[in-house]
Amino acid sequence: MACTSCLSGSCSTDTSAVGCGGCKSGSCNKMNSYDWLSNMELPADQKFDVVEVRFKNGFKAFFRNTQKFDLLTGDAVVVEATSGYHIGKIALQGELVRLQMLKKKVNENDQLPVVLRIPTEKDLAKWKEAQAREMPTMFRTRQIIQELGLEMKLNDVEFQADNTKATFYYSAESRVDFRELIKILAAEFKIRVEMRQISLREEAGRLGGIGVCGRELCCSTWLTEFKSVNTSAARYQNLSLNPAKLSGQCGRLKCCLNYELETYIEALKDFPSIEKPLQTQQGIVELKKTDIFRKIMWFGYENDSNWYALSLEKVREFIEMNEKGIFPETLAQLTDEGNNAQEQRKQALEQSKMLTQVLEQKLKAKEKQEKDEKNKSRHQKKRKSKKKPRT
Repeated sequence: MACTSCLSGSCSTDTSAVGCGGCKSGSCNKMNSYDWLSNMELPADQKFDVVEVRFKNGFKAFFRNTQKFDLLTGDAVVVEATSGYHIGKIALQGELVRLQMLKKKVNENDQLPVVLRIPTEKDLAKWKEAQAREMPTMFRTRQIIQELGLEMKLNDVEFQADNTKATFYYSAESRVDFRELIKILAAEFKIRVEMRQISLREEAGRLGGIGVCGRELCCSTWLTEFKSVNTSAARYQNLSLNPAKLSGQCGRLKCCLNYELETYIEALKDFPSIEKPLQTQQGIVELKKTDIFRKIMWFGYENDSNWYALSLEKVREFIEMNEKGIFPETLAQLTDEGNNAQEQRKQALEQSKMLTQVLEQKLKAKEKQEKDEKNKSRHQKKRKSKKKPRT
């Protein structure tokens, strides 16, 4: 989300402009690339002659610096366009451009457009004049589209720096016949018109916004290539298949669903495959949930809300038992908690047996002592009765 004054997609060198030099949100540096080879110095004759130039909304292209201009990152340059010229800013230069071309599968020996010159004050003034026409042109074009009843959404307008051509970016669900629209625009604005259809993801990247994560949209800050996202990505990650939560601001599945997908797929290789429901003597058991990173699988009975956590080793044992026709009594016996509880019950039972034996021994000893004391008292009474004199 570049500030309103940064119509070129990045902050201007003119720090007096509103929002330039003063907005520290970082949004003006849209689609910036960090030049980690900037400290690498090479002789002038060995310096790579291709530079990467950035235009409005972070669009970048490669141009050949045939005239060996001494350029720095952020400098404005006049580059060759399809018809006429355009002005952009240097995004990358040097050996990092060679790597970028390799990444984007662009052959460095291909015929590339060239950097024409360093812009003069007249060129920059004409460029600013063209930029000032973009917003009024977009609003007027939307009115014309509404009058013609065309089912399309105009997202952005970009004027070429020579003020002779404008590119209209739009999105539509079906094919649109805009021949009449082009005639009206060419006659009203006295320019050459190019209509370019973009996807909903590209539209979100151009408009910008804040995602549910609290950060700026990936497509408007650094993401340049859009890969297809399937609902299987959500299934692999055990996410709820709720379209409202899985969809981004573009109305399509979120691109970030693909970020950790390979990690989940790699982790799932350790899990045993359950092709059919498992069974115990108590009933049929179904897989309820999988905790991928803790490597725990949760099982439960059909009409029971209680879930039981089993480790992967226990699940493999369970499957092997079922294949052999052996069915455990209950699911709780297979859980680690169930095994621990069973062992605790055994220990408690053994302790209670020992206690009862000790109590029985004490009770017998006490009874014997009491019996001995009674016998002793009887003998003493008999002795006393024998010692008494006769009268």
